[in-house]
Amino acid sequence: MTPGTNFERFRAKAEAYLREHLENLALQRLRRNKQLTASDLVELEHMLAASGGQPVDIAWATEQGGSLGIFVRKLVGLDRDAAIEAFENYLDGTKFSADQVRFVNLIVDELTKNGVMEPARLFESPYTDHAPTGPDYFFPDADVEVIVDILRHVNSHAVPSGAA
Repeated sequence: MTPGTNFERFRAKAEAYLREHLENLALQRLRRNKQLTASDLVELEHMLAASGGQPVDIAWATEQGGSLGIFVRKLVGLDRDAAIEAFENYLDGTKFSADQVRFVNLIVDELTKNGVMEPARLFESPYTDHAPTGPDYFFPDADVEVIVDILRHVNSHAVPSGAA
């Protein structure tokens, strides 16, 4: 077997194991967009080991995601309510057009499925399918900056505070 195949197998086994243990406090914190702690990270490592992961697999997972918390959140996603809550203060329901709300809902959908989202994704499909030039098609620059900040904030919660 090639190493890539082994890591894909590890990823699939880890995802299945984690989905069976979503009640775990560290996973709940991760899925609900609460700030991850160093002890949560240790717990996630233990869970990956319990799923059959070897130290090399866990090191690979940390490297792939840039953080173990990011890797795990990509496997289990973000709770939809947490994704909506991240944009709640921004979308007050009064000043946005239907197209703008639909665009933000696409972001919420992606966060729910994938757990994290890099701001550069705003300039790729499916976003450009609705807004050919990206978010600036529907939003002024200041609003685009707020959306990017929200995405960065959501992503940062998957990394313990103080960690790089």
